[in-house]
Amino acid sequence: MSSPVTSRTDRPADRCSCQEGSVAAARVSRRGVLKAALGAAAAGTTAFTVGDVSTQVSYAAPGWTGETLVVLSLHGGFDGLSVVVPGGDPAYYAARPNVAVPASTLLKLDDTFGLHPAMAPLMPFWRSGTFGAVHAVGQGSPSRSHFAAMQEMERAAPGTSLRTGWIDRTLGVTGDGGLLNAVQVGVQAPPAFAGPHQETTMQSMKDFALVGPGTDRPLWHAGLRRMHVNAPAVAAAPANALLDAMEEVAGYAGAATAPTVTYPATALGKSLAQGAALLRSGAPVQVLTVDYGDWDMHANFGHVDHGWMFDKLTELSAALAAFATDLGPKFASTTIMTLSEFGRRVQENASWGLDHGHGNAVLLLGGGVVGGRVHGRWPGLAPERLLDGDLPGTTDYRAIIAEVLQKRLGAGSLSSVFPGLTTDRLGVVRQR
Repeated sequence: MSSPVTSRTDRPADRCSCQEGSVAAARVSRRGVLKAALGAAAAGTTAFTVGDVSTQVSYAAPGWTGETLVVLSLHGGFDGLSVVVPGGDPAYYAARPNVAVPASTLLKLDDTFGLHPAMAPLMPFWRSGTFGAVHAVGQGSPSRSHFAAMQEMERAAPGTSLRTGWIDRTLGVTGDGGLLNAVQVGVQAPPAFAGPHQETTMQSMKDFALVGPGTDRPLWHAGLRRMHVNAPAVAAAPANALLDAMEEVAGYAGAATAPTVTYPATALGKSLAQGAALLRSGAPVQVLTVDYGDWDMHANFGHVDHGWMFDKLTELSAALAAFATDLGPKFASTTIMTLSEFGRRVQENASWGLDHGHGNAVLLLGGGVVGGRVHGRWPGLAPERLLDGDLPGTTDYRAIIAEVLQKRLGAGSLSSVFPGLTTDRLGVVRQR
């Protein structure tokens, strides 16, 4: 029987009514819109959003360790079971007779798991011990709502009244890095930066500038500063902060070098190439986040060698491999982590797709990663082991982030970042 796989141009009609594009739009707060407008007015552009990708950067505190955490947010519900595949679990094939990845095609990881063949560009990193995964990762209070699950993942403070984001709270623990404490490149889907710390939005380092001045930019800046000398602080402070930020970013842009590899000519490839250039420039980036959507595959999931999931994983693996290589020596002090608001159901649906689920796989890539293994407690996929038909989340996603923050970025106590988190660390990264 042939699969009803459609072309990419037919795909929007197959998405669920709560598609992630609408969710992303709903997540832009009034504060975020105002800040985006300020940045856009300065740069003469609306946002750096290429397809389903947007990027955000957080600059480091003065006591920065030199390490960078890159969070790749796979919005829409990434199906970890199709990437780090439990090929040794017969229940996987029983639940997915049409969309399962055939055991014969898996890139063997261990006796239980194999990697989807479209992820082959990352296998050299697995063999070198710098690429690994954690399986059965989830949130304490599962939700199958994109909006609710993303909001809770970015807030990361279940059972509390906190409304700030976990990255903003992390900056509060590590110290305030000043005007470039948090820089967002792209405004479509701002990650977990809600809170009191400084944020700056830009299209790119090169384009974060006043439109028109050209070589007269210093004169324009000086003139604008003079205009605000006697202005009220509420007007003068943000204007001067923006000018300071543009001048500092211009210095990093001047130090940025060309890519050392060829990236995929895709939205994700362009975004990661920009991120690598920023890191190579010497900018003290503590956290860089990239949002990469279009994972909400309720129908027309595809097969192992063609279709929606194959296309996405081909793009993902090629872009990540290029990014890791392009970082050069900086790769040793970088930890790349994927996060998604939830996984997909274990059982495929009647539309050759997968509905919203719970437990998921987190991918880790970097010089400090304890790779070459799948971490976490695997519960199995037998029906009695599932949580209402979903893979349970046996590892709290916050525990993975916390370990990276403490062991690599030098954070101390994280009680104010992840209140109530008492989970033991898994050993996913080495102490720097």
